[in-house]
Amino acid sequence: MDSNYTVLARKYRSQDFKSLIGQDVLVKTLTTAINTGRIAHAYIFTGIRGTGKTSTARILAKALNCLSSDGPTATPCGVCENCRAIAAGQHIDVMEIDAASHTGVDNMRDIMDAAQYRPTNGRYKVYIIDEVHMLSTSAFNALLKTLEEPPAHVIFILATTEIRKVPVTILSRCQRFDLVRVPIETLKKHFAWIAEQEHVELSDQANELLARAADGSVRDGLSLLDQAIAQTGGHVDERAVMDMLKRADRGVVVDFMETLLSGNVANALAKADEIYTNGADLIMLLSDMMEWTHWATRMHPALRAGEIDSAPYTADQRDKIKKIDTKISLNTLSRIWQVMVAAMPEMQATGNQKQCFDMLIVRLMHIADMPSVPEILAKQQQSGPAPVSGKPGGATMSGQESATGNATTGAHQSNAVLSITSANDLANALQASKEILLFSYYTSNIEVVEITDGKIKYFDRGTDAEFTHKLATWLEQKTGRAWVMERVMESQNTHTVTEQKKEELEADPLVASAMSLFEDAEIVGIK
Repeated sequence: MDSNYTVLARKYRSQDFKSLIGQDVLVKTLTTAINTGRIAHAYIFTGIRGTGKTSTARILAKALNCLSSDGPTATPCGVCENCRAIAAGQHIDVMEIDAASHTGVDNMRDIMDAAQYRPTNGRYKVYIIDEVHMLSTSAFNALLKTLEEPPAHVIFILATTEIRKVPVTILSRCQRFDLVRVPIETLKKHFAWIAEQEHVELSDQANELLARAADGSVRDGLSLLDQAIAQTGGHVDERAVMDMLKRADRGVVVDFMETLLSGNVANALAKADEIYTNGADLIMLLSDMMEWTHWATRMHPALRAGEIDSAPYTADQRDKIKKIDTKISLNTLSRIWQVMVAAMPEMQATGNQKQCFDMLIVRLMHIADMPSVPEILAKQQQSGPAPVSGKPGGATMSGQESATGNATTGAHQSNAVLSITSANDLANALQASKEILLFSYYTSNIEVVEITDGKIKYFDRGTDAEFTHKLATWLEQKTGRAWVMERVMESQNTHTVTEQKKEELEADPLVASAMSLFEDAEIVGIK
């Protein structure tokens, strides 16, 4: 008698379509196809590990060869000779091939040669090729013709976790099914049922942690449950699972983020030391902090997203997150998220994770206190040239290019006469008058060589032949005099107004500090 222990992932492996959890669309499609006799000659199943690709292939093989009916059945009995042999992996007509260890063209040729012979004990010969993306190019090419037109008694079932590596010529010959991540609630019900069958005490909180840690994979979740049972002797609670996963309690994470956003560096570092001393894995803690930031963003009142029922927090923890949200902006949460994402590979690669994590905390607290980019730009503009004030003046028209005309402006400026003595004065006046097209062209294309009240000497980088006339007309309307517009034919290497403002911004310590936080950051526009 075999006394070896069978792990839960194998013991409770799905044996029929009814027990295949979380893949309702796949089950409905395959059962309908079998019941109506529309059985394809090739299938390909793709999805993350542990979602049921190989299990589905075996169930389909049993459905095609079950002896309980005269033909294929969507409800294989599981007790006939063929069903039991397929479940044990011992059926002579159902061949499971690991493509990772049978990658060559010779392996495929052997399969193709054997496929020509009729099945021995079943109705169909079924070839299950697992991790098919591992096949070589030559092996794929050898498979193509037979995969497209196999003998009537042959069914191919391919499985892969990396569908993008499978040639499109193979995909076009198969019916494709994408196995989805199993929902958390479905996993919880499944784990609770297994715990009941195993006579194990599994608390709701521990079940929740296991289901979320499984990340949609039934096999991963059952492996974790197996480990938790072995560790606790059959009494699995939240504390035991957190210790096993080396995760901090979500309440601890919420309190830690509140401390971090409060701006007290000493308290935040002391809290991090305490969590680390208690055995938390720092990469897992960073992942929990990212989870908190994600949900805090979704729950932020500025988004008006309403109540997030799927947030993995208790009612008290959600209330605390909402209270924190009232004190911070979406902009701050977004910056914190970006820094955390950038820090994850650093944490994984560093030799001393604690030092890296401490520096991350300091960086996060620094950017949390920083003003937003719009606030920085507004402050920069406030410290720039003062708004243009009205002042009477006069001049005569002369020079190489001149233009006169009429322009309309707002009634509040009809009696005001501007004094323009610098490139920034002209830019501010155009913007204040809402001359958007003139302002945009002037600030982006015009190098002002010299400007006085009545004369502009400039180089034009653009191609608008009407610019000189339009600007002269506007200036005469605004200042009450004709202007000399002298255009030079070669660039004097002078900055445009936009370039000058960008240079001033880049030199500002606040802007430089903000840009240093993000790799390859640059100022792409100034408004």
